[in-house]
Amino acid sequence: MEKLPWIIAVFIAGSLLPIQAGLNTRMGQAIHSPVWASLISFAVGLVALLVYVAVTRQPLHTQSLKDVPTVTWVAGALGAIYVTTVVLAFPKLGPALTFGLIVAGQLIISVALDHFNVLVHAQHSINAWRVLGIALIVVGVVIIRKF
Repeated sequence: MEKLPWIIAVFIAGSLLPIQAGLNTRMGQAIHSPVWASLISFAVGLVALLVYVAVTRQPLHTQSLKDVPTVTWVAGALGAIYVTTVVLAFPKLGPALTFGLIVAGQLIISVALDHFNVLVHAQHSINAWRVLGIALIVVGVVIIRKF
């Protein structure tokens, strides 16, 4: 049961993504630039996180920054690619298909990362249940697309 609060938190965080996409898309339409809408979204996120770390007095161990592997700095660019792609795709595909494809892509890559023990805390081998779970998500995406 110690995982239950995290399960609820992640579910809520995931449920916010389509709302964020819709709001970012509206901003992109209003300012006639999806890319600028993504940039503004990240800027607002930066301000929100700065306020959070200030209020909670989160320390930054600047000395530790030198130990961060270079490749990890790519994460910010990946986030920008993700948000911008969603802002561009959302009005063309709609929320259900956009996020169905996102979930399918996330699960496929997540199972591969688990199986090959890449960027994970503990290795989890691929098995029939995991393959079935991915297949069901992919079938769900196909059903959403067809109907």
